[in-house]
Order: sequence, then structure tokens, then C-alpha cells
Amino acid sequence: MSLLEGRVAVVTGAAQGIGLAIASRFAREGAHVVVGDLDPDALPNTPDTEKMRAVRCDVTRAEEVTALLDTALADFGAVDVMVNNAGITRDATMRTMTERDFDQVVAVHLKGTWNGTRLAAAVMRERSRGSIVNISSLSGKVGMAGQTNYSAAKAGIIGLTKAAAKEVARFDVRVNAIQPGLIRTPMTEAMPAKIWDQKMAEIPLGRAGEPDEVAGVALFLASDLSSYLTGTTLEVTGGRFM
Repeated sequence: MSLLEGRVAVVTGAAQGIGLAIASRFAREGAHVVVGDLDPDALPNTPDTEKMRAVRCDVTRAEEVTALLDTALADFGAVDVMVNNAGITRDATMRTMTERDFDQVVAVHLKGTWNGTRLAAAVMRERSRGSIVNISSLSGKVGMAGQTNYSAAKAGIIGLTKAAAKEVARFDVRVNAIQPGLIRTPMTEAMPAKIWDQKMAEIPLGRAGEPDEVAGVALFLASDLSSYLTGTTLEVTGGRFM
């Protein structure tokens, strides 16, 4: 039997990149998947996505996250897995970063993850089961120059995950996080070659990760294979900054 057979998963920011890889992997493992994204029409047409339901969702707005979860409940009858993946970048040094750029990044990553975690947990606790997976970043562990906003938000997700895990464990709802490192996506491949080479030199495994490698870890955390894990952070980094 597939690991998520008959379960219902909601994944935010899943029209592309890591989120799409996670949603696609869940679909292949038997889950009904509801994708939330600012641009749901960007979801590509593939055999995996044919089984998905795409909904427009701004994760900074609680009412839109509620509507996303309501879609899963109305269409499939449950919310078994929630992946809070939606994110943006507005990189700049502290000297040049605007207050708006700081607020936007923190709102999408940290408040968006808080909205997704608290609202999904409220649904899951009624059924006494569920897994919430929050996508942090290696930037939240070590801090990256030019990313005071992003690093702060991603570090905050780790604290949020641990606190939430303690609150909902008695309802058999688990909350865990993933910290990806350098993952090969169109966004990372667009960086200057000099920066790419510098980051590659920091990775003991000697290569960038692939989105599906993050998706595999998300699948583990979403499934019963990780039934005794909560409040944990799994690094998918190739050993970078271990």
C-alpha cells in the first residue's frame, strides 16, 4: 500500500519548485492533494497534478487559509497532512533593505506558517490525528548575509514548530520542520556562477539537492513512518553547515 493512500494533504506555495515536488510526491503515494498558491493557474498539467485541486491562497490572510482547508474538507472530507511551504525572498543588506521588504518576508514565511499550523491543527485535533510539516531553511540555522528578513523568519519557524508540537501532541497531532539547503530550482540556478560555486564548495556531498529529495523527507514526516517524531527539524543539506 502507498504511504499516503486515502489521506488528504494540503500544500501551500505548491504551483512550482519544492512545493510542487512535495505535492506531486504525495499524489503518487495515494493522497488527495489540495494546492494553495497565489497563482493556482501556474500549476503544470502532469499526470500527478491531474489529481490535485488548486486554490488561490494568500497565506498571510487567515480567512484564505481557512478557505483552503475548507476546500479539502468539502471535497475530500479530511485534512490529514498540512505542509506550510509558501515563501518569498526580498534579499538585500540591512543597510539597503526596506521596512516593507522585511515585513513582507516575515509575513509570508512566519505568519503564513503560523496561520497554516494553527488552523490545520484546529481541524486535526477533532479527529485526533494529523501531521504538519513546516518548511524552514538552512538560512534559519546559520543566518545568511543579505537575508536578515528571510533568516529571521526561517529561524522563527523552528521555534513555532517546537511550541506548536508541545501544544497539540496530546491530540496526536505532530508538527515537524525541514531545513533545506541548496536545492536545484529555477530560482537558485539563476544566481551568479561565482555564488553558486561558493555554496557548492561548502557541501560535503559535493552537489546541490533536488526538489524531490526534499519531497521524500516531507513524505516521511507526513506518513506513519515518523509516527514517534514531533517537534523535530530535519536538515536536507548534503551536510552543509552540519
